[in-house]
Amino acid sequence: MDEHPGTENQPPCLPLAAADVAAFLTARFGDSCERIARVGQGKWSMAFAFRHADREFVVRFGAHRDDFDKDRLAARFASAGLPILAVVAIGEAFGGFYAVSERAFGAYLDDLDESQLRALLPALFATLDAMREVDVGDSAGFGAWSADGVAPYSSWRAALLDVGTDRPTDRTYGWREKLVRSAIGPGPFQEGLGHLATLAAACPEERHLVHSDLLNRNVLVDDGRLSAVIDWGCGMYGDFLYDVAWFAYWAPWYPAWYGIDFVAEAAAHYATIGLAVPCFAERVRWYQVHIGLAGLAYRAYGATCRPVGRDDGAAHRRRLGRIADTAGAPSRNTASRRARRGVLPQRGS
Repeated sequence: MDEHPGTENQPPCLPLAAADVAAFLTARFGDSCERIARVGQGKWSMAFAFRHADREFVVRFGAHRDDFDKDRLAARFASAGLPILAVVAIGEAFGGFYAVSERAFGAYLDDLDESQLRALLPALFATLDAMREVDVGDSAGFGAWSADGVAPYSSWRAALLDVGTDRPTDRTYGWREKLVRSAIGPGPFQEGLGHLATLAAACPEERHLVHSDLLNRNVLVDDGRLSAVIDWGCGMYGDFLYDVAWFAYWAPWYPAWYGIDFVAEAAAHYATIGLAVPCFAERVRWYQVHIGLAGLAYRAYGATCRPVGRDDGAAHRRRLGRIADTAGAPSRNTASRRARRGVLPQRGS
């Protein structure tokens, strides 16, 4: 779940009170529902835990049924190494939709300190391995897949380059106009998109299951293992290294993790298991450019509830500049390179 709640694209009744949820659950499941408590809210949904028939569940409410349908589809990929919670019910509620899923317990991966995360790295990479080994042969396409398991792009490169499209049917539609009006402006995004177009030409056309949002409180950790990988709304088919790049790109927003080099740790892991990964470092850098562009677009879209200014969008601009430089993509001038090398703000600043 996204950590910064917003109000756009949510049913008009959200946020919901616990009493309203209790009444809904009683009507849906009977008087046996108990221990009803709010456990989280993101930009697109809010969640409540409850107990029913001696089992623990979570009910989520939101405006977009497709997120819940994707979670239900993702459950078919679950294995001992890839813990994905089963969705047991989906329907309409409060002017939007609801989904009931099994509940897992544990701490959020985001909240671990360096020593805790370092100890968890073998388990984290084992889960990424399990995701890489999922058979996606009965599906089609590249990029973000829909509730029927089909993704819309004929190539991984096409999926990556679509990050620059502001499509009216997307829930974040309007981000380009907001970016133009922001303190950052459209220049850094266009420059980064140009770098991506050059770099993406060499991307491998591999199809693996990709989560593409393994932070933002979407991974639960318990007793040295991952107890659940949740919220598959951003799920894609593409290069498995995208999820490695996700950690590499966002790590500077987590000060407690400054001592962990995710790229080096991943490379060491693949060497240990004997997996040959051609152009490993280059691919991870390429995907970080894409992640940075998507992050900048998302921040621009969220300007109505959290303005894009120099303390946020500028961090993405600097991060993109650094990655582009190391990937071999030239910056426009020395002044822009200097501007990009400022200190990144802490996450949430």
